[in-house]
Amino acid sequence: MSYQWLSPSHFIMAGLLLCFAIAHSGLAALRPVLEKVFGARLYRIFFALVSLSLAVALIIYFFNHRYDGLQLWQIQGIPAIQPIVWVLSAISFLFLYPSTFNLLEIAAIAKPEVHLHETGIIRITRHPQMVGQVIWCVAHTLWIGTTFTLLTSVGLVLHHLFGVWHGDRRLRARFGDSFERLKARTSVIPFLAILQGRQTFVLGEFLRPAYLGVAIFILLLWKAHPLLIRVTGNVGW
Repeated sequence: MSYQWLSPSHFIMAGLLLCFAIAHSGLAALRPVLEKVFGARLYRIFFALVSLSLAVALIIYFFNHRYDGLQLWQIQGIPAIQPIVWVLSAISFLFLYPSTFNLLEIAAIAKPEVHLHETGIIRITRHPQMVGQVIWCVAHTLWIGTTFTLLTSVGLVLHHLFGVWHGDRRLRARFGDSFERLKARTSVIPFLAILQGRQTFVLGEFLRPAYLGVAIFILLLWKAHPLLIRVTGNVGW
């Protein structure tokens, strides 16, 4: 069997994903130590710069090589596929980004803190970023259908599944019994805690600026998507 389709870009993407996972999760694990040394704001700025720089590199490389490798399936010509992919992508962003509510803390304008949230999207799943990433990966792998995209999706999902364990472990270490009580009232699998009667769904909690901001971001991204692909294509990676 020939493996000529296994281009070097597959291995480069695997390396980029590993670097991002180590840097992102490693810095998250070192947060208690680094905050004591450098302060909460300086740590947040450093964490954001490292994570965003690696994330931008991943995004550019993915856009430029998404059709590398073996074409496993080709369903882009089916009329219903494109709207399905866009709807799934929009839903993924609703999970990915409102999971972090305190924008001033993210920007280190206010002092960054670690919070236990149990409102809005957290009632649906305790790890919305993982759920959003899985939905995003399913949508884009379905649309593109190449081995490169499948490799990228598997790597991203594995990192976020590790993040479920790693995040719970860090919250348990920081909050102890308070986290255990929150864990008992929430679920990793979307809507499971609600279906089991351990949690309730409160629609009014979604009427907040963070969710409106994400909705506007989704519309802008939909409009700017062709431009984004052209811009990244000008980077010689």
